[in-house]
Amino acid sequence: MFNISHTREGGFNKTVLMDGFSGTTVELIPACGAILHGFTIGQPGQGLNLVEHYDGSEDFAMHVTAKGFRSCKLSPFACRINKALYQFGGKEYHIRKFLLNGNALHGLLYDAVFEETDCVAGEESAAITLMHQYRGTDPGYPFHFDCRVRYILGRDNSLDIKTTLFNQDKGLIPVQDGWHPYFQFGGSINELELEFQTKEMLEFNDDLIPTGKLVPYQEFGSIRKIGDTFFDNCFTLNFAECQPLCVLRDPKLGLQLEIRPAESYPYLQLYTPPHRNSIAIENLSAAPDAFNNGMGLITLEPGAQVDFETNYRVRSVGG
Repeated sequence: MFNISHTREGGFNKTVLMDGFSGTTVELIPACGAILHGFTIGQPGQGLNLVEHYDGSEDFAMHVTAKGFRSCKLSPFACRINKALYQFGGKEYHIRKFLLNGNALHGLLYDAVFEETDCVAGEESAAITLMHQYRGTDPGYPFHFDCRVRYILGRDNSLDIKTTLFNQDKGLIPVQDGWHPYFQFGGSINELELEFQTKEMLEFNDDLIPTGKLVPYQEFGSIRKIGDTFFDNCFTLNFAECQPLCVLRDPKLGLQLEIRPAESYPYLQLYTPPHRNSIAIENLSAAPDAFNNGMGLITLEPGAQVDFETNYRVRSVGG
């Protein structure tokens, strides 16, 4: 039997989805950007949390940007906007919320308060829906939209995450969606193995802005050790290959994380932080700087909506 509980710990008000059969839990923090705070495999108190998380609410409030936007919802844009400027509908807009080296970074909802609108638990799954109503608080994005995130924990350590963006404005609005989870297995990522299905990598300039050129890339087309490989790159996903399109494996523990994005997430961004205890594996609906380069950018009509979906699954593998 699955169940849903609400607890307070470390200053966080948490919503916890639990599989009573396996003990697998998913921890969410609605008031902090609807972040995925935990995806723990195994029995309570003895399991492995695959998500690098925050120490508490104070840590989140003070360090969410410095710690690389761990687990944050990236909306209505992901990654970077060049010089925080873009043009839309014949007007120029300047994002103000968070800039790094003059570029806007990771959207406007990463620390937004989401409200719980629905939850249900039964024999096969537990699901919760969280909603934020954005009403043009940043002058660089004066448009109105709703962001709805639905988490579904199912059997066999399966977690579906579905995001829906609704245009509540009077005119067209530009949108992009993404996630920024950092995954870990309790040690250095140098010892982990990685595989992801791509044929090409986006070429970046020195500010990590796409140049528009695609470079052939298949170095991790089959499972191989990460070693000292450094990532801060974006790749197109090859949906001609079979799912999962990305696998992160710990051969010592005999566990692997499988990522199955829908075609609504055609880009994969990878980042290895300096401490190398986790790796950010980010599903994106469009390329970095999409508001300028148009690569995957979606323009929503008034009253329209668009869905984005990905699945995470953890399973045992042979030694």
